[in-house]
Amino acid sequence: MSSRVIASVGEQNRALGLSTFAFTICFAVWTIFAIIGIEIKEELGLSDTQFGLLVGTPILTGSLTRLFLGVWTDQYGGRIMFSLTMLASAASTFLLSYVDSYYLLLLVALGLGVAGGTFAVGVAYVSKWYPQEKQGAALGFFGMGNVGAALTKFVAPWIMVALGWQAVAQIWAGVAAVVAVLFFIFAKDDPELAARKISGAKPATLKQQLEPLKNEQVWRFSLYYFFVFGAFVALALWLPKYMVGLYGLDVKVAGMLAAAFSLAASVFRAYGGVLSDRYGARKVMYATFGVSLVLLFMLSYPSTDYIIHGIEGEIVFSTSMSLVPFVLTIFLLGFFMSLGKAAVYKHIPVYYPDHVGSVGGLVGLVGGLGGFILPIVFGAVSDLTGIWTSCFMVLFGLVAVALGWMHFAIRQMEQKAAGIDTRTLPEFPEMIELHDKQRHGELVPTKVLTEWAPEDPAFWESAGERIARRNLYISIPALLLAFCVWMVWSVVVAKLPSIGFDYTTNQLFWLAALPGLSGATLRIFYSFMVPIFGGRLWTTLSTASLLIPAFGIGYAVQNPDTPYVMFLALALLCGFGGGNFASSMSNISFFFPKAQKGNALALNAGLGNLGVSVMQFAVPLVIAAGVFGALGGASQQTADGGQLWLQNAGFIWVPFVIASALLAWFGMNDIADAKASFAEQAVIFQRKHNWLMCWLYTGTFGSFIGFSAGLPLLAKHQFPDVDVLKFVFLGPLVGALSRAATGWVSDRWGGGRVTFWVFVGMMLAVVGIVYFIEAGSWWGFLGMFIAMFFLTGVGNASTFQMIPIIMRQEVPRLMPHLDAAQRTRQAEKESAAIVGFTSAIAAYGAFFIPKSFGSAIDATGSPMAALWGFCIFYGSCAVLTWWAYTRRGGLLHDIERGKAPAPISTPLVMKEA
Repeated sequence: MSSRVIASVGEQNRALGLSTFAFTICFAVWTIFAIIGIEIKEELGLSDTQFGLLVGTPILTGSLTRLFLGVWTDQYGGRIMFSLTMLASAASTFLLSYVDSYYLLLLVALGLGVAGGTFAVGVAYVSKWYPQEKQGAALGFFGMGNVGAALTKFVAPWIMVALGWQAVAQIWAGVAAVVAVLFFIFAKDDPELAARKISGAKPATLKQQLEPLKNEQVWRFSLYYFFVFGAFVALALWLPKYMVGLYGLDVKVAGMLAAAFSLAASVFRAYGGVLSDRYGARKVMYATFGVSLVLLFMLSYPSTDYIIHGIEGEIVFSTSMSLVPFVLTIFLLGFFMSLGKAAVYKHIPVYYPDHVGSVGGLVGLVGGLGGFILPIVFGAVSDLTGIWTSCFMVLFGLVAVALGWMHFAIRQMEQKAAGIDTRTLPEFPEMIELHDKQRHGELVPTKVLTEWAPEDPAFWESAGERIARRNLYISIPALLLAFCVWMVWSVVVAKLPSIGFDYTTNQLFWLAALPGLSGATLRIFYSFMVPIFGGRLWTTLSTASLLIPAFGIGYAVQNPDTPYVMFLALALLCGFGGGNFASSMSNISFFFPKAQKGNALALNAGLGNLGVSVMQFAVPLVIAAGVFGALGGASQQTADGGQLWLQNAGFIWVPFVIASALLAWFGMNDIADAKASFAEQAVIFQRKHNWLMCWLYTGTFGSFIGFSAGLPLLAKHQFPDVDVLKFVFLGPLVGALSRAATGWVSDRWGGGRVTFWVFVGMMLAVVGIVYFIEAGSWWGFLGMFIAMFFLTGVGNASTFQMIPIIMRQEVPRLMPHLDAAQRTRQAEKESAAIVGFTSAIAAYGAFFIPKSFGSAIDATGSPMAALWGFCIFYGSCAVLTWWAYTRRGGLLHDIERGKAPAPISTPLVMKEA
């Protein structure tokens, strides 16, 4: 922080008051086309795109000049720069009243736009009068000059109606010229410039002033301002026309209502500065982007008519936002944008105290460009789509990008700060909790755990265990719901034909298989999401994403005319649930010490896995009754004259998913140093045993999840007279429980030997299934599948027991240069990576097994070809296990028979469900 001369309170108030008043007049001039542009558009017959270019041209000049005006203010002082820029814009505004062609208007508008550049002048000038702890409030108060846009909307329509738009331009120009002269007379040089004049020191060079602009952080702040300010200017210009066109208002009424938005987006800027000083600009930005995202979604939804074919006739209703809710919504949007504008400029003097002019100028430049670019985009999108609300759709996407970038950057900063002595960090408001913790020597309750040491017994006993278990207990139901939604399609497709959906058997098996395909693919990407987003946010988002397929299924199954492609899309969306497993396990693994990691992950995975049987037990019950009454929709008539509420298969999860997502957001934590480098883990792709274990684990877990997805439909096809949905949940239930209950078998006899006999047993189970299908015995068929599920559970445990032992054998051979401790860490790291990768590959079983059944039945009329194919596959798994691991000379032969010492046990970082 540079040393600065602090002026007296009276001098501070004088500088702030004059600057704010002058900026208000400049802003009124800068946005003059918001009102007079409407009449110019009619006179010249301009299109929406041409109108957008006209109102945006002054914004372009005001934006592009901000960087240099900010630098020049640092060099020559705000007193002279404010006066000169106001006089230049006043002259252009006066000339505006004497031109009558579109292209001359654009030319003069370029000069008029210099008025917008005074923002950079004011920021650099005002910040030099105040100490850091008061700069947020001071710059927030100065930013209230944005109210000039409201001033134009309140007053200009009346003058335009009475005297014409040319008179508005002349009056605005005259006022700007007078204020420029008054500012020069009454303002003083800032303390820094005055001290420099006395000392004879030279100002910083242009190169020195522009040096910070190479930082990514500056450009991130610029994106924030592109929305909070650029979108404000764009909407201030666009809203009068929007309300005249959509709601049929008179221009005077539209201008006054649009002024409500401009007022809200201006006068509360000072309050945003106060909040930023007190609580930190970061929290204010989170609130700004979060609330804006919700409000813009509401504003984006176009007016739509719906027709529901009800029991007693058609039910017709519309969704549209009438004028009063619209005005209230944009007022609230403007309020949060004003808080965000202050928060952005709170960052700049804190992080760049010696470069406020250049950094503030660049941020203002990019923000101002938003005011130029966005009206043009609004006009173009409106012309292309013909949808009034398309402008808010554009802003919704912009906010989503800004929020995502901000959160990613903050996550990276939190990770880098983890473990650093907080006494070396500046005491920004965002870091109050860190400093409090350092001073009081205790863990301060916070959502971001910047120091996490579960291996420290004292830490674990005092606070760590309590926090870790709370996160685990919230994670378990979230993962259980993920498995419910992932596999729900397997039950829904079994009922579609009975309510009028005329799909072939192969089409139905495609629907049952696609969640497995998308879920397995998403697992690969979800594995890396926790370090990027943070476990708390990603658990919330990934859980909330389950609402999309849940609602989609509920609505789609109610109409037999729903196209097949829609069901294909919903089946793929159910894969969100399958992907959640990878991120859930990765997140929980960071919370527990090695000694308890295995048990915690087993609970998370095992109980989450029960979601399959919970779903297959619950869905047949809820679809048999109108659980949600009129809200859930009418029942569907079945072919045998009964009733089904198949929509409940989707709707039943909605309240639980919402509750779980809220619980994750308010109850979970992020660990700042939760890091997982893809480059470090990518070495497993060079490991032969990674690919061998993918093959074996596909045989165990791939069979578990694949049969879970395919069994309901297969059973219904083979035994149409049996209400199979009452019984099929038993298979996944047995499979989930056997995995948790039989781990001791592998510990006692060795994972390789157990895996070999599991595959032999699975081959015999397939033979039994074939026999009982041919015999037409439902109970024999079900019994053989329950045995199959039991064996998959045992195999899930045994294959994962093999992985760490294999890598502890292989790493010393592959990396002999490492010492003992490094070999242990490397083996643990590679074991964890292999566990995660094999879990993703094996999950494709949820696609291939149902699809194999469907293809076999479609080609031959029987599932026998698929079953014999599985039998051959299990045979290959048994041979592979014997050859690579359990035969004499195999990698695990001597270890599992006690003829060689087992490597020192290293708990896994992840376990699979």
